[in-house]
Amino acid sequence: MFRKMRRDKQSLPTEEAEEILRNGSSGVLAVSGDDGYPYAVPLSYAYAGGMLYFHWATSGHKLDGIRQNEKVSFCVIAQDEIVPEQFATNYKSVIAFGRARVVADDETKRRALELLARKYSPGFEREGAAEIEKDWKAVVVVEMTLEHMTGKEALGLAKLR
Repeated sequence: MFRKMRRDKQSLPTEEAEEILRNGSSGVLAVSGDDGYPYAVPLSYAYAGGMLYFHWATSGHKLDGIRQNEKVSFCVIAQDEIVPEQFATNYKSVIAFGRARVVADDETKRRALELLARKYSPGFEREGAAEIEKDWKAVVVVEMTLEHMTGKEALGLAKLR
């Protein structure tokens, strides 16, 4: 169903790919957009238990996209260093493929919002809880179930392993 990575010598071990997902500060989500055009948008996210979590407004292009087609992809770039003298870039990245859905139950929604608050505002748990309560009705949580994931690094980095 999913393509094999063409340059598999540059493939990252699953554990390292998951570490990139856990530690990344942002990524780009691609959904089915209007008139068959892909729609890719940078987002904050949290990764836990093999799932990615996002929070959005209760309407908009992303939400329309996943309601039209639940299949999505999400890319995180962990390293991006240009090496001009080698005409190359030392990079590490992950692409995850899966299905996205709006979280319907309050317990999962709250847990995901708390994960996001802890990731982006550590040490502000009380303020994060207040923010969650304040925006509860104005936000949806989307959960992406991963079906396939690949991590890749530049050839120069792979040769150093």
